[in-house]
Amino acid sequence: MRIGNLNKRINLEAQTRVADGMGGWTVTYATMASSIPAAIWPVSANETIENMQVVMKITHRIRIRYRSVLKSSWRVKFGDRYFDIVSIIDPNMAHKFLDIMCKETI
Repeated sequence: MRIGNLNKRINLEAQTRVADGMGGWTVTYATMASSIPAAIWPVSANETIENMQVVMKITHRIRIRYRSVLKSSWRVKFGDRYFDIVSIIDPNMAHKFLDIMCKETI
């Protein structure tokens, strides 16, 4: 893949818990890496009815340069859109790129 194809900038965020002062916690996200060059392709989309509302679910493939620290519990932020990581694939186990399969719920 040519480097010019990585023309988007994404952030990787990890889920963290912050104490709420009353014995519980609130789930927030901390930025683990920012402004990462990426390529984003939509893979599929479907509409379902959940709780009497139409929900659009879209899957995407995001390609970035190889990172050994990436975890499937993290999420991807692109602009004002958020993608939950479903799986992480290292094509041909070459440690050059990672294909991140994500889902976005609108």
